[in-house]
Amino acid sequence: MTKVVITGIDGFIASHLAERILKNNKNVEIVGTIRRLADRKNIQHFMDEMTLVDMELTDAHSVEKVIRDEQPDKVFHLAAQSFVPTSWTSPSGTINTNTIGTLNVLESVRKHSNGAFVQIAGTSEEYGMVYPHECPIKEENVLRPLSPYGVSKVAADMFGYQYAKSYGMNVLRTRTFNQTGPRRGEMFVDADFATQIVKVERGLAHGVLHGNLDAIRDFTDVRDTVDAYWELSNIKWNGEVINVCSGKGHSMKEVLETLISFSDKHINTEVDKTRMRPSDVPLLIGDNTKLKMYIDWKQKYKWVESLHDLLEYVRKKY
Repeated sequence: MTKVVITGIDGFIASHLAERILKNNKNVEIVGTIRRLADRKNIQHFMDEMTLVDMELTDAHSVEKVIRDEQPDKVFHLAAQSFVPTSWTSPSGTINTNTIGTLNVLESVRKHSNGAFVQIAGTSEEYGMVYPHECPIKEENVLRPLSPYGVSKVAADMFGYQYAKSYGMNVLRTRTFNQTGPRRGEMFVDADFATQIVKVERGLAHGVLHGNLDAIRDFTDVRDTVDAYWELSNIKWNGEVINVCSGKGHSMKEVLETLISFSDKHINTEVDKTRMRPSDVPLLIGDNTKLKMYIDWKQKYKWVESLHDLLEYVRKKY
C-alpha cells in the first residue's frame, strides 16, 4: 500500500489529483491536509474515500505531526496562497504561507520520511518578465518574478532544490503554467469570466467586467496536469525542475471571447480599472519538451473543451 499525502486537498488542482489517484489506483491510501474551516465542496463527492487531517501550513509543529504520524511514501505539496492579486494586498502573508509553509513540509519530510517523493508545486509566475525571444520558456530561463506571489514561489522552489542537494531528498520542482477546467476558483480570470457570463444568462448582471485582455497565457486542462503529476511521482528525482504546460499561448481576450461564444445571450464587455494589477506579466508560454522526455504525456482535453467544461460547471452552481 502506497501512502500519499496531498496538502491543500480542498484546492482546485489537489482535488483533481486525489480523484484521479483514487480512480486509477487500488493500492493507494490518500491523506489530505485541510484547514479546519475550509470549504469542502471540491471533494464532497469522494471525501469518504480518503483520510482528512487538520494542518496549518505555517505552523511547523502542525506540519511535522502530520508527516510523523502518516509516514508518507509520496507528498504532493499543493497548498498555497495562489491568487496573484491577494499577494499585492497581503505580501507578508503570501510569503509566510508559500515559502515558510514549503520549508515546514521539507523539514518535516527530512526528519520523518526522508525517502519520500516530494513535489514542490511551483508556477510560471516565477519566470515573470519574459521577453518574446525567450518563448517558449525553458526551465533554464532567468527568473524575474513580477509579483509577491511569484517571489514567494521562487523562494519555495529554491528550498526544494536546496533540500534535494543538501540531504539527497527525492524532490521534484514543477513549474505549472495556467490551469483551467471544472472547479476553478471564481477569483481566477477564466472562472471569473465564466461566472459573470452565467450571471448575465440568469439575469443577475448586465455584462462582463474585465482587466487587461492583452496578457497571453499557456493553459492546460487540470485533468491533464494531474495525470502528469502522478506519472512524474513514479520517478526518482534530485531537485530537478520540470515545466508542466501545453506549449501554446492564448490571450485573455481569446479566453473571454471563447467563453462568450458558448452563450446564446448577447453579452457586453467593459474595462474595470480596479482589475488592473500594479504590474502584469505580459507573456507566458512554456516549453514542455523536458516533461515529455520523462513521461509519455499526451493532453486529452482541447483548450476549447476545457473552457466549455468550466462554463458548464459554473452553470450548475447557479
